[in-house]
Amino acid sequence: MAKVFTITVPPDLSRKKRERTADPRYVDGQKMLVEAMRYLAQADPVANRGAIELLSEHVRTRFRMTDSPLS
Repeated sequence: MAKVFTITVPPDLSRKKRERTADPRYVDGQKMLVEAMRYLAQADPVANRGAIELLSEHVRTRFRMTDSPLS
């Protein structure tokens, strides 16, 4: 069995941390998903329930938890 060696690197404290900014495309995409859910709910909330739940889950989690490579 092989041994694993790790070489630790001390952090460079002189580097400035990058400021995090929201990607405007992501925010626009989330707004579009909310508009789509609103449209589906106004058109036929009972028939479009599955689609609304899917979009809602995507908005809440950023990635759909129901996605599975096995299904």
